[in-house]
Amino acid sequence: MILAFFNKWTQGINNLGRFSRFIFAASKCMIATSFQPKTYPLIWTQMNTIGVKSVPVVMATGAFVGMILAVQAYGQLAAMGLEERLGVLINIAVVKELGPVLAAVMLAGRVGGALTAELGTMNVTEQIAAVESMGTDPVKYLVAPRVLSCLLLTPALIVYADLLGILGGYFVSVIQFKINSGAYWDFSAMHVEFWDIGTGIFKGVFFGGAIAMISCYKGFTCREGAQGVGEACTEAFVGCFISILALNYVFAVTLDAIYKTFWPLRSLI
Repeated sequence: MILAFFNKWTQGINNLGRFSRFIFAASKCMIATSFQPKTYPLIWTQMNTIGVKSVPVVMATGAFVGMILAVQAYGQLAAMGLEERLGVLINIAVVKELGPVLAAVMLAGRVGGALTAELGTMNVTEQIAAVESMGTDPVKYLVAPRVLSCLLLTPALIVYADLLGILGGYFVSVIQFKINSGAYWDFSAMHVEFWDIGTGIFKGVFFGGAIAMISCYKGFTCREGAQGVGEACTEAFVGCFISILALNYVFAVTLDAIYKTFWPLRSLI
């Protein structure tokens, strides 16, 4: 039992080291790719696949998040006579936490799974080895464009999710529950700050990087066969999901401490 535990611990450390080397290699390739215009078509292709085709599902996710928040919170606020402040609760929750996190989770399922399956299939069929045998760095050719696309477009997709979340909450609050539209927006404008919006978008950069890195790494290191590709896709999604939640917690604590340090009076309002 002790030996089995030691072997698993050693394997975990080894996998962590391999992943760290993969991140370092991908980061170097991304920097090099950013200054080589001939590689830009690869990035445009991945931006279309990762970003443009993900807009509908991200927008639908944001809209339903805002609508559900409105339905769940209205009863409690109406009981205290504060239903006109419903927009504050919805909009802060959407732009600061739920919008970025749920949009990233949807991307982890759609984009992360696709990246892992694509690269895993290439690995199983030895296409990655063929690229390497031609003298081309597979990390630079296959990984860097995908990671750059996720880094650039995840924040933009979060903006779409936030926008639809705000509109969805407004629709349910004003159209369904008959809350005064002017008061709804006035209270929201008073309490929702650019800091709240900016923190959600800022976190999106790291969410996108985590999704792309984990998915590409799992695709590059998957076992042979269809079962190996399937297991890699499952592991990639689980790893992305846990990473998103962990990063969100770290940033929630860190950014809250920064806000209270530089704007201590406003944080008490």
